[in-house]
Amino acid sequence: MKRRTAIAALALTAVIAVGCATLDERQRSWIFQPSNASWGNSAAQAQDMQDVWIEFDSKVTGDKVKLHGLWMAAEGRPDAPVLLYLHGAKWNVAGSAPRIRRVHGLGFSVLAIDYRGFGRSSGGLPSEDTAYEDARAAWGWLAARYPQHARYIFGHSLGGAVAIDLASQVDDERGTIVEGTFTSIPDVVSSMKWGWLPVGPLITQRFESISKVAKVGSPLLVVHGENDRLIDSELGRKLYEAAAGQKRFLLVEGASHHSTMALGLARYREALADLYSLK
Repeated sequence: MKRRTAIAALALTAVIAVGCATLDERQRSWIFQPSNASWGNSAAQAQDMQDVWIEFDSKVTGDKVKLHGLWMAAEGRPDAPVLLYLHGAKWNVAGSAPRIRRVHGLGFSVLAIDYRGFGRSSGGLPSEDTAYEDARAAWGWLAARYPQHARYIFGHSLGGAVAIDLASQVDDERGTIVEGTFTSIPDVVSSMKWGWLPVGPLITQRFESISKVAKVGSPLLVVHGENDRLIDSELGRKLYEAAAGQKRFLLVEGASHHSTMALGLARYREALADLYSLK
């Protein structure tokens, strides 16, 4: 009898384990939506950007990783500040080319990377932990090549959560900028139509920026579009309120999740000058 009970318990444990693994994979697929696709003519706007390759041994997965990135140097400014650009879900790094160009136009040399599973980077389904590791590898690449330059971290949407994690782990960034991002994935789910459902405990890819943002040691600029229908601007404001130290919240009137920088570029420039003395 005891043996049957033990076998039944082991079988139930195995079923739960398989179920959790499947749930985790589905969440990773839904959150990242990894692809080799860009949107519209964005890939054409990346054609004159330089390809960069970053290789390292992953402590998360135990394999060799090769990340693809795009590099856009500030012309005529060898001492320009350097910015690591971390994109959001669904589109590859070339899909962010218009936004990369706008950041570049603000006076930065820009490195933008694809996480594993995106574009030409190593394959596989990305996870919260692998995205964090990819960002740290890219930051190390920048630090090794531009040690005397002021270095900044930028993240859009899901990339904002990756940026907050990176900024909370390092101490050599001059500033951190996030746009259209959130406090945590459970909070994003709660803000949706079916957010009243008690699914929070089942979320494995949590991206708990709200618990990390106070550890960011550099001045923090949080930007959000007033009409963002994907990530509620209140989540951006709550993230800003949880931050310690020098910070600024910029709400761009009339802007959506994807048009915030395009519509608010002048205000971006003003905020950068105010918070970082960048012109």
